[in-house]
Parts: sequence; C-alpha cells; structure tokens
Amino acid sequence: MKNILQVNQVGKTFGPKNNQFKALSNINFTVNEGEFIGIMGPSGAGKSTLLNVLSTIDSPTTGEIFIDDENVVQMREKKLANFRRNKLGFIFQDYNLLDTLTVKENIVLPLALAGVPAAEIDTRVKKVASKLNIYEIFHQFPYQISGGQKQRTAAARAIVTNPSVIFADEPTGALDSKSAADLLKSLQMLNSTQKSTIMMVTHDAYAASFCKRVVFMKDGELSTELHIGEQSQKDFFQEILGIVSAYGGEENDTI
Repeated sequence: MKNILQVNQVGKTFGPKNNQFKALSNINFTVNEGEFIGIMGPSGAGKSTLLNVLSTIDSPTTGEIFIDDENVVQMREKKLANFRRNKLGFIFQDYNLLDTLTVKENIVLPLALAGVPAAEIDTRVKKVASKLNIYEIFHQFPYQISGGQKQRTAAARAIVTNPSVIFADEPTGALDSKSAADLLKSLQMLNSTQKSTIMMVTHDAYAASFCKRVVFMKDGELSTELHIGEQSQKDFFQEILGIVSAYGGEENDTI
C-alpha cells in the first residue's frame, strides 16, 4: 500500500523565545493511500494546528512532512503554492466559497487555475456533481443554497482536482444533523469508491465513527489510536465514546 503522508518529529511553537507555547511536540505517524482518518482531542489539544501544519497552511517549527514522497517543509513558496493547488484538497467549516461565483463556477475554479483543458474540466465536474448529488443547484449562488449544499459544493471543489490528500477541518460543525450525516456519507463513499485519502479534524464522535482510524491528541501530542477493523460503525462509535469519556467529554457531546 502506497504511503501518502509521512510525519517525522514535527513540533510547533508560538510566541517569543522567552515565552513560548508548545502547540505540537514529537508528532510521528504515517498515512497510507485510501485511509480515512479522524483527529480528535480536548479543546486546545492541537488538532487544528496539526491539520494546518500538515496541509501546508502553516509550517512546523521542527520536523519533516512528506506528501507523495516530497518534503513540503523544504519547498519554496511558489513550488509549495503549486503543490497545494494540485495535490491537496480542503474542506473548511465555513465553506470558503466565493459568493460571486455559481456552485459550478466554484467547483471549476481550481481546475481553471491549473490550466486544465475545458473538455476535461467538464468531464470532471459532471462526475463529481453526480457523486455528491448537486446537479440541481449548479447555477445557483452560495447565498441561495443551504449549509449542507454549501458543504457538498466545498467537498466537490476539494476532490475535483483528484488530490493526494483531502484535509477537512470540522466539516460538519455548522451543519444540522441530517446535512452532517449526508456529508459524512458522501466522504465515506468517496473514500471507499475512489480510494480518496481523507484526514478530518472533528470534535464529534458520530462524525469520527465514519473514519477507518481515529487518532486522539492531548497536550499537543498523539495519544490513543483506534481502528474500526471488522466491527460495525455503531460499535466503533461506542468505542470512540469510551475514549471521549476518559478524556472528560460528555457522552452525548464530544471533545
């Protein structure tokens, strides 16, 4: 199985030398192609900082990050910008859609910026629209559609470039329960049918139960790790809740 992401001794500190805050320390792990990984942990554990560093939005203070065998930490800004556009997909809690573009235009944008031929753009956009069931809103603007539709549009934009890794930061945080479930099922489908590699930060145990592997963080370090294995999603959800409870979360809430 191909190794997509390799993280070696990654650390991240903020602030001046005489008053530093260590957000991440000694982060080491690998992600294989086709994995769907959830990152959980208490507030302030370093989940979003880790995702930002791995996704090249921020840079680590120490350590190395290899994506598709390329060390992104050592990349110059221009090469990194191209790498980010061509190899990485992003889904954020607040969607990050452009209100002046239609749903279709938002999805097309990264392909147009990459100089993909028009015929190929059309083929790719139709394929992703079919998978995420957003044909009916193609010509509407973001302010005209629901939160769930916005997030499916954001997911379509993230996967249309066929990225090596999709990074999702609390993608269900602003959604109602039905829209959240629809999005999670869509991500799970993309993972199973297209072998999309997905890393998702979430505070929600139910959302995490859609993953194949869940890594817990505490005080800027990796802690417990769970794998769904052969168990049902329901049983995996209960196993995740057990860890959430141990970390001090509420059973009907999460961390």
